Amino acid sequence: MGELSKLTGKNNYFEDFAVGLVIRHARGKTVTPLENVLITNMVMNTAQGHFNEHAMAATPFGTIISYGGVNFSLVLGLACQDCCENALAELGLDNIRLTKSVTHGDTLYAYSEVLETGDADRDDAGIVVFRHYGYNQRDEQVAQVDRRVLLKRKSHWADR
Repeated sequence: MGELSKLTGKNNYFEDFAVGLVIRHARGKTVTPLENVLITNMVMNTAQGHFNEHAMAATPFGTIISYGGVNFSLVLGLACQDCCENALAELGLDNIRLTKSVTHGDTLYAYSEVLETGDADRDDAGIVVFRHYGYNQRDEQVAQVDRRVLLKRKSHWADR
């Protein structure tokens, strides 16, 4: 187990999170046609606004808008390194809000807030509820999602 634990951070176990903690995640991700169009088509979303440039050119957007599932998934991914590397299970996603349209070329950034922590039905893990926020390069909030995660306890899993 010692070698595997070296692959994850040392400060993202259950005990490292307290209600009210806010984390600004280091990376950003620019939304490209690869993410949006590929995933839109893979999940069979038929809304042309996500893949028909010709049709969208005549709209107030003037361009393709990114599928909301892609947007909040990127926010979850940006938050993962700091919040969920030591997850044993994803327990739920709730209160998903897509508050502003995202287009190709927008760059998303993420922040996370710890809403609650609690015991699990096992000794080696606890439950943390995060609220993840996604912002674009203009500092406009574009997404929000609550994530419930079963996280390893440092007392059981960390190197000693």
